[in-house]
Amino acid sequence: MTEENVIRQKQMLVTKERLVTDFRKLGLKEGMVVIVHSSLSALGWVCGGEVAVILALMEVVTERGTIVMPAQTANNTDPAFWENPPVPEAWWEEIRRSMPAFDPAVTPTYGMGRVAELFRTFPEVLRSHHPTCSFTAWGRDAKSILSGHSLDFPFGEKSPLARIYDRDGCILLLGVDYQVNTSMHLGESRSKHTKRCTQSCAMTINGKRVWQSYEDYEENSDLFNKIGRAFERSHQVKTGFIGAAPSRLIQQRALVDFTAQYLDELYTDTEKAHH
Repeated sequence: MTEENVIRQKQMLVTKERLVTDFRKLGLKEGMVVIVHSSLSALGWVCGGEVAVILALMEVVTERGTIVMPAQTANNTDPAFWENPPVPEAWWEEIRRSMPAFDPAVTPTYGMGRVAELFRTFPEVLRSHHPTCSFTAWGRDAKSILSGHSLDFPFGEKSPLARIYDRDGCILLLGVDYQVNTSMHLGESRSKHTKRCTQSCAMTINGKRVWQSYEDYEENSDLFNKIGRAFERSHQVKTGFIGAAPSRLIQQRALVDFTAQYLDELYTDTEKAHH
C-alpha cells in the first residue's frame, strides 16, 4: 500500500508514544519473550515509520525481555518450487549455480515486511544462520534462542521457534493474520501426518559457496487461518488495535499444541473417510 493510500484510508496519525500505550493495553509487558509478525501499512500513518514501531516494542519489552522476528529468505531456495512468481525451467540450473550464498550480516529478508527488515539491521540485534529460514532477536535471551538453529527441519525442534516454546513466549500479530504465523509451522512439524521433503539453497561451508540440500517438512499455511479461528473458540486470545491495525497477542505454546492436535485429527478423519 502506498503512503498516500495509508493516509487516505486509515486517517490516523500514529506516534511512538501511541504505540507504546497500545502495546501495553494489548498485554505486552516488560520481560516478555515475544515473536512479532507485522504489517506497517496496517498501523496507519506512523510518524517515524518502522523505526518508531521497533523503538516502541523495545521500550515496552525492555532488555529484560526478548523480541524475535522472522528474517526468512525464501528467494534463496530451489527455483523448481517457486510460485510467486515462477521462473522458466531453463533458468533453474543457472540460478542454482549463481545465487549468492546466504550471509547473515548482508542478505536481506524476503517478503517479511519493512519492520522485520529494519529490525535485522538494528544495533545489538542477532540473527540465526539458517540460509532460508533465519530469525532475528534482541534482548536478554536473544543469543540462546537463536543458537543451534539446525539446517534440517528449520522450523522444528532445533529452531528458535522451539526455544520460544520452551520459554512459554508469546506471538504478536500486528495487523496480519494467522497465515503468516510462523510458530504454527512448529505445530505442523509435530503432527504425525506432516510429510518430509528435500529443499536446497546457496550457503557457505568451510569458506566455500555451495548449493546445499537439506531435509524439511512440507509446509502448508493455507489452513492456518482456519486453525486460528478454531483456536480462538476454545482459547483466550488478547485482541485490540495497535494504531489502526487489528492485532492479537497469543500464547505460543498453546497455539503450537493446538495446531499439532488439529492436524492430527484432521488427517486421521480424512484417512478414515477414505477407507
